[in-house]
Amino acid sequence: MKDIVLLVLSLGIILLGAEVFTNGVEWLGKRLNLDDGAVGSVLAAVGTALPETMIPVIAILSHSGAAGQDVGIGAILGAPFMLGTLALFVVGCAVFIFRRSNRAMYINYQVMLRDINFFLAVYSLAIIASFLPAFPLRLVIVAVLLGSYIAYVIKTITSGHGGVDTHEELPPLYFDKRSKKPRIMTVLSQIVFAVLIIVAGAELFVGSVQKVAASAGIPVLVLSLIITPVATELPEKFNSVLWARRGKDTLAIGNITGAMVFQSSVIPALGIAFTPWVLEPLALISALLVLGSASLQYFFLLRKRTLYPAGLLLGGVFYLLFIISVIRNMV
Repeated sequence: MKDIVLLVLSLGIILLGAEVFTNGVEWLGKRLNLDDGAVGSVLAAVGTALPETMIPVIAILSHSGAAGQDVGIGAILGAPFMLGTLALFVVGCAVFIFRRSNRAMYINYQVMLRDINFFLAVYSLAIIASFLPAFPLRLVIVAVLLGSYIAYVIKTITSGHGGVDTHEELPPLYFDKRSKKPRIMTVLSQIVFAVLIIVAGAELFVGSVQKVAASAGIPVLVLSLIITPVATELPEKFNSVLWARRGKDTLAIGNITGAMVFQSSVIPALGIAFTPWVLEPLALISALLVLGSASLQYFFLLRKRTLYPAGLLLGGVFYLLFIISVIRNMV
């Protein structure tokens, strides 16, 4: 029970840090006069992905042994899996509830196609890396993944259509709520403080999840694949539900696909470089399922130049297939 309480507490600390970090990042983008596309698809995407990023970093670099690697790999693969399946399902449900129909969604076709196309390409490379026997070849893929994300960032900044509403008023900076134009140093101080909070929460989480898994007889990989992304990523994606309610579909879906871009390139590169990157059957199944789910949405985009809520609901089918695979593996 103590370990479960610590696990829940660690997740709360991580989410608190993520909230403070995201607020700081949004203000940093505003103070630097960055394009809204850069703030939404790059800075905000990285900000919401920071909890999932820090967990594998701490697990891989601070916790030696197979358990630490399982937590790291589970967190790395779990985030894009949850985003490309369960998160899309949640948004599809929200659209059905708010609009009571299967009307075409109001999305920026080019933005969605760019994000999903990028995800399919780089995430496939990351999975292929697990089958390469030579470490130098894996390092080549690491370089390609990092280079691809840099290219994505440059393209996003120069294209100027990241799907962010310029009329949305930012909430006050937490470190200076009275100021309408906080100083850069204050913004940076808040960001650094938030990172320290998240690191502390991630350290506590990694230790707790290993103990809970051992006590419950659940594989660490399974626990980190399911619990980590749902607890740290899904709450952030409920912003998509709010945007869908207001008819801002590009924001609703772009909030998910933008995070998928970061989670499929930079974070897997970490796993490939610092772990053996040998994917167990369940890990490989989760990767193939999210590739299947994203491919289906890509097909819909190519064919209809838009998305439909009914199509998004299919993400839930892919998520259910993985849960069934987990149950069968444990029986």
